[in-house]
Amino acid sequence: MNGATPVLDQDTAPPAAGNGKRPPQPPAGTGSRLMRRKPVERLVAEGGQGEGGTLRRSLGMWQLTMISIGATLGTGIFVVLGTAVPDAGPAVVISFVLAGLTALFSALSYAELAGTIPVSGSSYSYSYATLGEIVAWICGWCLILEYGVSVAAVAVGWGQYLNELLDGTIGVTIPASLANPPGDGGIFNVPALLVVLLCMAFLLGGAKESARANAIMVGVKIAALLLFCAVAFTGIKAGNYSPFMPLGLAGVSNAGASLFFSYIGFDAASTAGEEAKNPKKDLPKAIMLSLLIVTALYVLVAAIAVGALPWKQFEGSEAALAGIMKDVTGQSFWAVLLAAGAVIAIASVVLTVLYGQTRILFAMARDGLVPKTFAKVSPRKGVPVANTIITCAFCGVLAAAVPLAELADATSIGTLFAFALVNVAVIVLAVKRPDMKRSFTVPLSGVRVPLFGGLRVRLGMIFPVIGFGLCFYLMYKLPTVTWEVFGLWMAVGFVIYFAYGMRHSRLNGGTDDGSAEADASEAPAKG
Repeated sequence: MNGATPVLDQDTAPPAAGNGKRPPQPPAGTGSRLMRRKPVERLVAEGGQGEGGTLRRSLGMWQLTMISIGATLGTGIFVVLGTAVPDAGPAVVISFVLAGLTALFSALSYAELAGTIPVSGSSYSYSYATLGEIVAWICGWCLILEYGVSVAAVAVGWGQYLNELLDGTIGVTIPASLANPPGDGGIFNVPALLVVLLCMAFLLGGAKESARANAIMVGVKIAALLLFCAVAFTGIKAGNYSPFMPLGLAGVSNAGASLFFSYIGFDAASTAGEEAKNPKKDLPKAIMLSLLIVTALYVLVAAIAVGALPWKQFEGSEAALAGIMKDVTGQSFWAVLLAAGAVIAIASVVLTVLYGQTRILFAMARDGLVPKTFAKVSPRKGVPVANTIITCAFCGVLAAAVPLAELADATSIGTLFAFALVNVAVIVLAVKRPDMKRSFTVPLSGVRVPLFGGLRVRLGMIFPVIGFGLCFYLMYKLPTVTWEVFGLWMAVGFVIYFAYGMRHSRLNGGTDDGSAEADASEAPAKG
């Protein structure tokens, strides 16, 4: 910041000139305004600050890990397995490994940036500090798609398991017209809306209280999956693994692209940067540990599931694991027990992903790119109340009205695009701020290799390069209709940015074109 304190709000006038009038400002070029960056130091300094209150730092490493696992574990297994297995056959196990490997390279980048820029905006804020405002907006807009649609997709599957539980316990089920989304035999998915509203009640209670409830639910879901493995293992038939890859490598890749949205948990953990007690130390650990645990469980459960049930019978099943338990044992008790675990597990995913969505909107509102209502924090609870209510209402209606398959793919493309930008952000920050103190770095970062012009770069940058490539490969494998939806979503986003965000950006204050901010972001950090 070079000794100057940047003006933080466009409504704050710069110091008056000698005649008492506002000094003339240089005209702001559109290109300069689009590429203005927000300095890392300023992002960190504003951590927790909202309109009328502040977020509370109450989350430790264990709670952050549980948020990661809560947002991840359950989605791909409990809900989407029934749509992924028909694409890949028994080789869906490889699809999970492919998606997990793609997530790993991006997780390394997330871990480095989360330890360096521990703020609520996650990849949106990382992009703002490195790639410029327009890229940050694109990333934030993708995150809104990723989180909002992910909540809806998972909530849809929750209704299927709820019906399994009700049928096995009291012999009553919710009619298909009220338990399924339109296009899938339903009129309005009431259970999907209900689980979102229940999670909203937890979130309004505070981050610490929500994290405590999530930790209990995560424990239940892990126990339920281990129980499934123990029971279903007795029903494995070797013939179910042959042919292992009936639809070839293309089928494995297609399933991996759809399953990737099951790995967004570590992104949710990074949104807790302003509510973590020691974010620079704990966030990288939580991100890597949660990804390891989740991938291991996904692969284990998938391998046992396709061994216990012929892959063609997964078609159209959104509660596949409960059905396998019932077929293997010949008793409904085990299926009911698993369904109960799934109801809790999927609720945990909805809770933590909604949490991440509200914190990203909070960061964008604080920067002025979306209405400041989303940045208002209750002084008593330390929670963005209005933000939470609006977000949950929107996601609840979306969950009740849109079919599952389209939701899952829309989430995947938004996730992959945001992750690709994070990989680029790590590289840019490594070049522009090589001496910045980092609590975590990608492997081989200590090894520097010379390039042209005397420039030396970290050998570890090969990992974000691979992560970037894998993200775009999986995006390429998604259906054309998903790209069309994504293009339409981006078009709407650009309209909103140029109509509202660009004019209300807090970087409009003072320099207007953001040049001072950009210069500050180039300066090496001290200490």
